[in-house]
Formats: sequence, C-alpha cells, structure tokens
Amino acid sequence: MTVQTERPPSGPTEVLTTLEGPGEPPARGRAAALAPYLLLLPPVAVTVLFLGWPMVKNALLSFQNLNMRQLIQHLTEWNGVDNYLEILGSSDFWRVTGRSIAFTGVNVVLIMVLGTLVGLLLARLGRRMRVTLLIGLVLAWAMPVIAATTVYQWLFAARFGVVNWVLDKAGFHSMAEYNWTGSQLSTFFVITVLIVWQSIPFVAINLYAATTTIPKELYEAASLDGAGAWKSFTSVTLPYLRPFLFATVFLEVIWVFKAFAQVFAINQGGPDRLTEILPVYAFVEGVGNQHYGMGAAISLLTILILLGMTSYYLRIVLKQGEDEL
Repeated sequence: MTVQTERPPSGPTEVLTTLEGPGEPPARGRAAALAPYLLLLPPVAVTVLFLGWPMVKNALLSFQNLNMRQLIQHLTEWNGVDNYLEILGSSDFWRVTGRSIAFTGVNVVLIMVLGTLVGLLLARLGRRMRVTLLIGLVLAWAMPVIAATTVYQWLFAARFGVVNWVLDKAGFHSMAEYNWTGSQLSTFFVITVLIVWQSIPFVAINLYAATTTIPKELYEAASLDGAGAWKSFTSVTLPYLRPFLFATVFLEVIWVFKAFAQVFAINQGGPDRLTEILPVYAFVEGVGNQHYGMGAAISLLTILILLGMTSYYLRIVLKQGEDEL
C-alpha cells in the first residue's frame, strides 16, 4: 500500500519563516522605538500649552513698566532689566526670601518627621485600625486648600474659636479671646499647623506603601542577630525607605515653598506684611499695588530660587547615592 503525501507549497512557509525569524522587520522596530515618545507627546503638548506659554508671557511682562495706565491705554513700555535691578536692590525682597526659606525648612522638617512616624504606625496597626486611619488621612488630604484654611480660621477665631475655648476651659484663661493672627509668630504657627496637617497624609501613605516592599526575612534575620526595634529600623527599614524619603522631601519643598493660598487666606501676609512669603509678596506687589511688571519679575525670581534650592538638594542626594555605591 502506497501512501502519497503532498508537499506543502513553499511560498507561505517562506513568508512565515521570515516573519517569525529572530529579527524584527525594520518598520516594526522603528514603530516600537517611537511608541514611548508618541505616548508622551499629548501630555508634553498640554504642559507646554498651559504652563510654557503663560511662563513666556510672564517673562515678557517682567521687562515692562506695566501699571493701570498702560493697561487702560493699551501701551507697551519696555524698561529692560529695571524691574529686576529694583527688586534685587530692595531689602524687603531679601528679607522675604530669607523668611520663605526658613518657613519652608521648618514645615518640611515637621512634615517629614510626623509623616514618617504615622507611616510606620500604619505598618504596625491591625487591618481594621489601618483602614480607619487611612480613610481619615485620605479625607484630610482630599479636602480643598481653601476649605481647610476656612476651617482653621474658625478653629483659631479670637471670640468663638474652638482652640481658645478649649484653652480657656483647660485653665489658660488669658487665651479666652487671644488673637492668633495679631502677631508674626502666632500667625505663622497657625499656618504651619495647617500646612503640616494637610501634608502628613501624603508622606504617611507614601512611606507606608514603601514599607510593604521590605522583605519580612530581613526583619527575621535581624531579630535572630539580636537587633532591637531601633537597630532593625536603622539597619533594615531606613535603607529601604531612603529613596522614598528623598523623593518625598523634594516634593514637599516645592509644595511648601509655593504655599500661596494658605498664607494669603489666613491673614493676607499680615500683620504689617510680616508673614509674606515670596508668592504672596509677588501677588501684593503685582496685583495689589498694580505694578504688574514688578510682580512678574518677582515671580520669575521665585522660580529661579526654587530651582536653585531643588537642584542643590538633588546634587546632595545624587552624591550620597554615589558614595553608597
């Protein structure tokens, strides 16, 4: 008995072999290489449109003498770098700059310390308590800035504020009608409490998520070696959390440094402009005093100062990373 077999046509097989070969076709390789850039194109375009163009317009305004008269008459009066020279020669600008840096440093330190403690607490709580605390943190984090600021204005109100009432009932009768926005330090205290309260959830949740990536075997090995709670934290937890801490500090510096809404809404930079930070100072000089070119110049200098601070911080972080390697 003879069994005849037909030889399959060679054409399709050759095509299939070509497509399934070890190398991809050049067209497909180029498309795969361009895919990430094509995906980035829409957000980059939106960022340039909504952030880049206003930045360019603001830079142009900073080289103009622009006040109400120029706005009404539609005049463009270029004055070169006169705005920058006047600002840099002003003692008020440098006083506000130093105040802004100190304000940012104090707030970031408090935020990172308290946020880290809460994040570590989340890692040690049971499931029910952890979920309850997470819900509270998310609700505090999700509250709009102006709404939270209004609540704190009510809490620290002189006559009917809850804080003064509690202090009075606790025996501090001199605080019954204390004006928290009447002095520089007390106003900054209220603003700092507000900003720290708003920022702790982000740090705590971020650090708690980072703790979930730490292998449990490392803690078991540290326990077998006789390490206590502090030794386990410094030798196991902290090395794993260090990259997250660096990134979180970077973000918090930016967020606190530009905290315009909280400072302005609490007391508009008062009393006597003693609590102005650079964003508030730019707004008061620009919009409040109707020197729009001056305000634009201050805002650009604020961005440059922030870039200088963050670049210096990143250089320190990168240097520490190289030393560890």
